[in-house]
Amino acid sequence: MSTGNPGLIGKAIRIKGELHGEEDLVIEGKVEGTISLKKNHLTLERSAVITAHVEVENITIKGQMNGNTSASNRVEITADAKVVGDIKAPRIVMAEGAKFRGAVEMDVKLPANI
Repeated sequence: MSTGNPGLIGKAIRIKGELHGEEDLVIEGKVEGTISLKKNHLTLERSAVITAHVEVENITIKGQMNGNTSASNRVEITADAKVVGDIKAPRIVMAEGAKFRGAVEMDVKLPANI
């Protein structure tokens, strides 16, 4: 887990390809491809437009997200977010007003006798 301020991809930045890192990241711009921050928090601001497969520990989605998301801890989708894609995470928070199309898989281990 990183300390201090998270990295920032500003509104005027466009990235196409693979994005890997080991610190928290805030995206305001456009990213297309793969985002892998497996032990960190990713924040997609309201101006963000993401078309990517995402693997993170935690993600907060405020902008537009197209693609599948896998989080080892938590996915939060705010009221302004527009998400198209499948989500896999043990904890998912979706605010009233959020737009979502896809499947949700909460990786919960249930007892065998249920």
